[in-house]
Amino acid sequence: MGQVDTAEDIYHILLDQTEDDQHEGNIYHQLGLIKDHQGKYQEALTLYEKSHAIKQKTLPPNHPDLASSYNNIGLVHDSMGDYPKALSFHEKTLEIKKQSLPSNHPDLAMSYTNIGLVHYNMGNYPEALLSHEKALEIQQQSLPPNHPDLASSYNNIGSMHDRMGNYPEALLSHEKALKIKQQSLPSNHPDLAKSYNSIGLMHGRMGSYPKALLSHEKALEIQQQLLSFNHPDLATSYNNIGLVHDRMGNYSKALSYYKKTLEIQQQSLPSNHPNLAKFYNNIGSVHDKMGNYPEALLSHEKALEIQQQSLPPNHPDLAKSYNNIGLMHCNMGHCLKALSYHEKALVIRQQSLPPNHPDLASSCNNIGNAHAMMGNYPKALSSYEKALEIKRQSFPPNHPSLASSYNNTGLVYANMGNYSKAHSFFERAVQIGEQSLPSNHPELQRWRDNLGRAKNE
Repeated sequence: MGQVDTAEDIYHILLDQTEDDQHEGNIYHQLGLIKDHQGKYQEALTLYEKSHAIKQKTLPPNHPDLASSYNNIGLVHDSMGDYPKALSFHEKTLEIKKQSLPSNHPDLAMSYTNIGLVHYNMGNYPEALLSHEKALEIQQQSLPPNHPDLASSYNNIGSMHDRMGNYPEALLSHEKALKIKQQSLPSNHPDLAKSYNSIGLMHGRMGSYPKALLSHEKALEIQQQLLSFNHPDLATSYNNIGLVHDRMGNYSKALSYYKKTLEIQQQSLPSNHPNLAKFYNNIGSVHDKMGNYPEALLSHEKALEIQQQSLPPNHPDLAKSYNNIGLMHCNMGHCLKALSYHEKALVIRQQSLPPNHPDLASSCNNIGNAHAMMGNYPKALSSYEKALEIKRQSFPPNHPSLASSYNNTGLVYANMGNYSKAHSFFERAVQIGEQSLPSNHPELQRWRDNLGRAKNE
């Protein structure tokens, strides 16, 4: 930190002494970089804009230094959560680079990567995937096969497949990224931790929770050797470990890890940053599972408030918050309110996700729950069947989420007095649960109880 402060002091002295416009622009640029690295994004933006205004007066419109300015301004807008502005500046950067660089230059790949990352943050996953694939294509032509930038592109492509529900393809991309990093980086490099975290997330999505926990713990072990106790990357690992404990039914452990995550991120992010909303949603989800419905509702409403300030109205993350608020109203017996929120979530997901995405199944399932609670069993059955159809297309056959859908369908048949059909669905739920969950998992026990009651009817 002392060296950074010294550099900043020197640049301010040089700024006072210079009378050359071009030199002044470069100094503002360097000061902007310092503020950017310190996480002081608004100050960095002001300095970058001063630098850029000077360069526009002294340089031709397609000069590479202007591209660098546009790029840095775009990165700061991205860090501040202002994604439309970030996209605009990255596209300006790419336009200049296309005029001045060969078509396979690595700097073009960097711009495609930045554009892809912003599309990702805006929820435009197919466009993001195209940008990252274009970046990878350029890098494969211009870089050695074990270059870290190739690993970064594989990682980004994996993230897009993840958000589009293509989990096996996502896992394959993240494993390619890890293989390159293991060849080119020290064994305790933080980028290895990122790959372990990504691989862990994919195992978790596919229901392989012990493998997921092992990968996330490897990531945390690397980060704890290198980073301060409140570093944002540690928060990512805490959050991922919390997710696995959550799915394994260890709710107290999950809540502890989620709270560590939020505490760190509140120190480093603006109060309306969309990532904070994700952590509030996670905390709300665990409170829900522990039966603390009022606390869960408050957390999910806080998440929605942040997202409405920072995301476009059809962003999938808004759908997630509507979905979570609907779940809380359902648990508290407010069925009509619950149905309204779940329908809002479904509309957004139908606009922004592929038709076999698991989140669509989740919305159909929750709409079914609301109808079931109101005694509208035919409507509930229709929604549950839609959810089950989507899950069969997007999950492996022993995924716990499939078991949940079989259980829900069984409950409707039981409520309609068709105990024979109910028994077959409960039996399938228990079979899957015994393959994929710990023997003492609360959901598995609930499915066993339902099967037992159906047998006795």
